[in-house]
Amino acid sequence: MADNESKKVIKLVPEYLLKKRKTYQAIKATQAKLALLEKRKVSKGQPLKFKRLEDFLKESHKKHRDETRIRRNERRPPAPLPPEKNKLAFAMRIREIKGVSPKVMKVIQMMRLRKIFSGTFIKINKTSMEMMKIVEPYVAWGFPNLKSVRELILKRGQTRMGKRRVPLTDNALIEEHMGTGKTGIICLEDLIHEIYSVGKSFRAANNFLLPFKLSVPRHAARDKAGLLKDLGNPGFRATDINSIIRLLN
Repeated sequence: MADNESKKVIKLVPEYLLKKRKTYQAIKATQAKLALLEKRKVSKGQPLKFKRLEDFLKESHKKHRDETRIRRNERRPPAPLPPEKNKLAFAMRIREIKGVSPKVMKVIQMMRLRKIFSGTFIKINKTSMEMMKIVEPYVAWGFPNLKSVRELILKRGQTRMGKRRVPLTDNALIEEHMGTGKTGIICLEDLIHEIYSVGKSFRAANNFLLPFKLSVPRHAARDKAGLLKDLGNPGFRATDINSIIRLLN
């Protein structure tokens, strides 16, 4: 039995075949490395987006409709300003702005409503009223009460520190950035009072706050236009904006 095992000969692989296998493995490793680098380049850049003809037509129609609406509004007499007691407005974007006219897009960016269901405080004056008219089909706005302002700032108030969004949970942070100079804002209560009363430092206080990201249910009911049924139509909502803030805050 031992003699039979010793007689077994191990088959040797030819040298040329070993070299061929080694070369093949090196080629495959190089190809895998190049594919990985190419994948990283593609992931860093913008992915290719294909548009259908219907999308181009829809965006063109929306742009033409915006330009016509703005042109008509310019011919009409300006709307009267609200009563003096209503100095503060809260604006929230509730519709998509894909394909809108450049003028509407510029006003949306000035109001810092780049993302849908984001909201900001706005000081009521002649200029802001004209801006509201331009973005009326995409924005719901009205007059918030003190309770709404307080709840928004306490629950969703954030500021930017470098590249990070930092929640306003510490009065020391507010005093560090707003306490110096003429603002005199050293705590959350001072910030809430300055925003609601539209004081002399309203602009600095409002710029200190980032736009509010409001919460929307994932499976909320929508109508044919894509609007949430619970929110109603965009435009001027007067004091009803407080119920929308309660719903989404």
